[in-house]
Amino acid sequence: MKILIVGSGGREHTLAWKAAQSERVTEVILAPGNIGIAAEPKCRLVDISSDDIARLRRFALDEKVDLTIVGPEAPLVGGLTDAFAQAGLRVFGPSQKASQLEGSKAFTKRLLKKYDIPSGDFQVFDDYDEASAYLKSITGPIVVKADGLAAGKGVYVCKDRNESLAALDAIMKQRAFGDAGDVVVVEECLVGEEASFIAFTDGKTVVPLAGSQDHKPAYDNDEGPNTGGMGAYSPAPVITPEMHERIMNRIMIPVVQAMEEEGAPYLGFLYAGLMIADGVPKVLEFNVRMGDPEAQPLLFRMNSDMIPFMTAAVDGTLAGMEIEWAPEHSVCVVMASGGYPGSYEKGKVITGLGEASAMEGVKVFHAGTGHGPDGIVTNGGRVLGVTAKAPGIAQAIDQVYKAVEKISWEKCHYRKDIGKKALNRD
Repeated sequence: MKILIVGSGGREHTLAWKAAQSERVTEVILAPGNIGIAAEPKCRLVDISSDDIARLRRFALDEKVDLTIVGPEAPLVGGLTDAFAQAGLRVFGPSQKASQLEGSKAFTKRLLKKYDIPSGDFQVFDDYDEASAYLKSITGPIVVKADGLAAGKGVYVCKDRNESLAALDAIMKQRAFGDAGDVVVVEECLVGEEASFIAFTDGKTVVPLAGSQDHKPAYDNDEGPNTGGMGAYSPAPVITPEMHERIMNRIMIPVVQAMEEEGAPYLGFLYAGLMIADGVPKVLEFNVRMGDPEAQPLLFRMNSDMIPFMTAAVDGTLAGMEIEWAPEHSVCVVMASGGYPGSYEKGKVITGLGEASAMEGVKVFHAGTGHGPDGIVTNGGRVLGVTAKAPGIAQAIDQVYKAVEKISWEKCHYRKDIGKKALNRD
């Protein structure tokens, strides 16, 4: 099989690395990919932007691509899957209509309410003055979200009224996220422990991946602004076998059934961001693609070939399939540019990649890297996803941070507490 993967980040590097391991796969093409992916077996890059749907479709037809895997959310929301399907191309990812689950937080909140899927209370506003008046009328913590796509950064968890009004101003007045902030969703601030629950689905059957936990805030102890994710680990002990069953029966299966009922059958990765408190899981958000950085520890632990699950999803034949997992724990630490998720400098020379990559049980996935006159340099906010696998969570944490310490560049930033919540449960 010839595989096309759309995207350029750490998730896409991980998907490419995993796809290339399949005996069914002869070549993995990345559009546009990154320099880390170019070094993987069977992989090559093509210089086509992930949002250039017309060029991607023409390329897939010309190359006779057997399966396209869409990494990021923007091309899905932009209708890539529909364009490919109309051309007779096989693609793993939800339709434009189904991608509203991530493309519009208001759509998702209304869907959850309609089908009695547990989530927080909410209000939706398209008028700044009305939203401001509402926020002034309430006290205590509240969450203010841009309705549309904001690369994981359009969410403000506000401690008080001043913070919520500042968040509203940033979204609707300063246009921090552009058109994504035309509408805001104001939500109840759920408390508890967050977890990520990701599954393959063909629109009827849901095949769950192992549990994982992302670390969204930029700094240790979950402080600072939200990011696209500063690290993740799997398995997540907060998702016990009983909790796993509860999430499947109360959230994952019902939302897939709801989407079919709404005339938007869902095919692809389905990712629920959850808050778990007192044994009750509630939905924070849905994403319509594999998580990043959850992809790194999850696919590092996945013993099964990924490709048969994707082809079965496209064919509608997922029923009866199960994933085999390695018993080890895996931890990914995101190494970011100083200043991220705000402004940051590019072009900083990275050292130590070879030493870290040579360590047992370690894989360095590239996200925002490039070629410079003196070697590999930083070229994005999230630069690397250093990932390790070991028999226990403590060993995996120890190994990943030993690898991280071998890598450096000017103003490098990373959290030092990835996996700590799991460690504290032991």
